[in-house]
Amino acid sequence: MAASLRQMVVGAWRRPDRHLLALQCATRHSRWCLITSHTLYTAEYDPNEKTFEKLLIANRGEIACRVIKTCKKMGIKTVAIHSDVDSSAVHVKMADEAVCVGPAPTSKSYLNMDAIMEAIKKTRAQAVHPGYGFLSENKEFARRLASEGVTFIGPDTHAIQAMGDKIESKLLAKNAKVNTIPGFDGVVKDADEAVRIAREIGYPVMIKASAGGGGKGMRIAWSDEQTREGFRFSSQEAASSFGDDRLLIEKFIDNPRHIEIQVLADKHDNALWLNERECSIQRRNQKVVEEAPSTFLDPETRRAMGEQAVALAKAVKYSSAGTVEFLVDTRKNFYFLEMNTRLQVEHPITECITGLDLVQEMIRVAKGYPLRHKQADIPINGWAVECRVYAEDPYKSFGLPSIGRLSQYQEPLHVSNVRVDSGIQEGSDINIYYDPMISKLITYGSDRAEALQRMEEALDNYVIRGVTHNIALLREVIIHPRFVQGDVSTKFLPDVYPDGFKGHKLTDLEKRELLAIATSLYVAEQLRSQQFLGSPRISLAKLDLNNWELLVQLGDGTYSVTVSNNGSTFSVDVDGMKLNVTSEWNLASPLSSVTIDGTQRTIQCLSRDAAGNISIQFLGTVYKLRILTKLAAELSKYMPEKAVEDTTSILRSPMPGAVVVVSVKPGDLVSEGQEICVIEAMKMQNSLIAAKSGKVKAVHCKAGETVGEGDLLVELE
Repeated sequence: MAASLRQMVVGAWRRPDRHLLALQCATRHSRWCLITSHTLYTAEYDPNEKTFEKLLIANRGEIACRVIKTCKKMGIKTVAIHSDVDSSAVHVKMADEAVCVGPAPTSKSYLNMDAIMEAIKKTRAQAVHPGYGFLSENKEFARRLASEGVTFIGPDTHAIQAMGDKIESKLLAKNAKVNTIPGFDGVVKDADEAVRIAREIGYPVMIKASAGGGGKGMRIAWSDEQTREGFRFSSQEAASSFGDDRLLIEKFIDNPRHIEIQVLADKHDNALWLNERECSIQRRNQKVVEEAPSTFLDPETRRAMGEQAVALAKAVKYSSAGTVEFLVDTRKNFYFLEMNTRLQVEHPITECITGLDLVQEMIRVAKGYPLRHKQADIPINGWAVECRVYAEDPYKSFGLPSIGRLSQYQEPLHVSNVRVDSGIQEGSDINIYYDPMISKLITYGSDRAEALQRMEEALDNYVIRGVTHNIALLREVIIHPRFVQGDVSTKFLPDVYPDGFKGHKLTDLEKRELLAIATSLYVAEQLRSQQFLGSPRISLAKLDLNNWELLVQLGDGTYSVTVSNNGSTFSVDVDGMKLNVTSEWNLASPLSSVTIDGTQRTIQCLSRDAAGNISIQFLGTVYKLRILTKLAAELSKYMPEKAVEDTTSILRSPMPGAVVVVSVKPGDLVSEGQEICVIEAMKMQNSLIAAKSGKVKAVHCKAGETVGEGDLLVELE
């Protein structure tokens, strides 16, 4: 066993001067090594161990790319499927072959079983890896593959059916002596029955899709009215995402942690638990930041959860990688939530702390090989953190989708111990048809503090232009005192930001640093513009190139700043404090490393114009400043100001998406808070309400239409 675990590592050592380092393993049976790799794990790939010659990936994006990488290392040829809008996607380019399976809507492409089965026949693929989402937990798809003699890289059909149905899985968990949440163990027929059941269980309750996952089709209800509304939206989302609108209701455990156990089982009655992942930082029941291990579990609780997870896996004769999710209360009581019979989005952090390649293990199990490891061989080595980088606006409900083309894209792979799982590149389109995830950003450290420090550095060095992204929110979460202390729950975001996310709140020193950086950039650009082919331009006006007196507008404040320069260093006086700012001042680079009195900051200048407007990403948040000379500031007082739009009388779409329902028509009287229409974006339905009471003047949309962010939907008189 020690020989088989020499593969383990956990480090993305991109720099060529890194030496092979030995690490002491958490068990006495094996030794770990750090080697040059960009995946934060390595594994031995025995060329003599035959698996499959060709494998089709029934998925897209980063997970398809992830599977292809392991297949290449194992010597397996790959087939990608794609919709027509994904024809030039990264996963298509990476695969050995690619087949178009339909138009953009998922129901006509990535959920189109007939087209995918035809692609399998056409390419003669011997096996299919479903990734996560789409058909990954669809028992009918697994059954059809089996009938054609094609291997499904996942569990058998009976396990998918048993665990994919939340109602059946809960009953099985009870029989396997797994702790379960009190609730109703049947299918809820309609909204009236939902209200009756909710009253019997006691509020608050969780309404969720029986066949669901990924936060789709889930609502929390605290009253009868919210139960009726939750039933409607959850059933609609479930039908749209999974083709199954059945719902169940269970007791909602207030203020819990979401901790999951990774399991791995083979077809020879062997099963392991690969430690836990803390997934409590969520918005709309979808995970945002995950880490492994959890700060909360002690060895005894970890072992109990792991043993119950394995007991459940064995009860359904599970064979593959899977995840058993638990809710854990403040007293470390844990309750079975669901089992995902597939690879999880957050699997990389488990790979980091165990050294296992889970995709490789899934392929080996599917081929019939027994597991190579025993439970005693599975250590916790170091700490890993994953941030889900989304094309979303974090200032709107912690993240409403954004679409667009990535005009500039640069992953922070030059930072040590960083792994980026992505399926996009510069020029890629983020559209309304699919999940808005840009990538999974993973950092690893010998301990949690190091992993978090690496994540902070990686987020600062991540360049994403062309779409709105959530890096500001991610960075604020990982540096927040509560998160750093490990004091988290699934209510972390609404508790910490009760009025919504507002970005980083600058301290007085940070504000002075930002003003000093911005004015130094401004002066550096002015000095460059006064040069032509390395020599000063002929100027009609005599300029003092050494001292600049400027006025800077930042937020609601205006600040007087004086800048003097000496080569690459600027001396900046901000409110009586002198700061020395040094940088290479490469204005063409998307990233700038700036040193302020010995403190290093990585900033991004997103835009600047001749009117003195400049946008800088500083400490993760984008700040807009206006820098003017004293003369320009005096003259700007005479410029007319743009009238502010009355947003209470109009309803604009807060995100790109499709109109599902329009609930009003011209002439209708509406009350404040009344639903006006429903917009679906990335398979999530969002109810838009009236900001005030009034009469509907005009409706500018209809069901089935696609709308963009900011499009006018409804006007009130």
